[in-house]
Amino acid sequence: MPKVVYVSAGGDESVIDAQVGESVMAAAVRNGVPGIIGECGGQLSCATCHVWVREPFRERVGDPGELEADLLDLGVSDFTEASRLGCQIHVTEELDGIVVEPRPESWH
Repeated sequence: MPKVVYVSAGGDESVIDAQVGESVMAAAVRNGVPGIIGECGGQLSCATCHVWVREPFRERVGDPGELEADLLDLGVSDFTEASRLGCQIHVTEELDGIVVEPRPESWH
């Protein structure tokens, strides 16, 4: 079972077992990870699952699609090249051990 590592702003880590195909947001919400709300339920209409993806996983995850990039640009204050919406990152075996930083302080 692939693992997702969520790192808080204070450096605390939550290591979660995720199902293949489950989103990074859904795994966080299911396990009560602080900083990820997923208010829209993964419908790509909020930014409450904004995460920064750490290297070396950025290339594996890829860039956001056009709608996701627009939402990130409009919906978060700390949009960077590492920014993705957790609802749009689906766990695969290749992403086992992915490290993300929830960005709750960035919501407008």
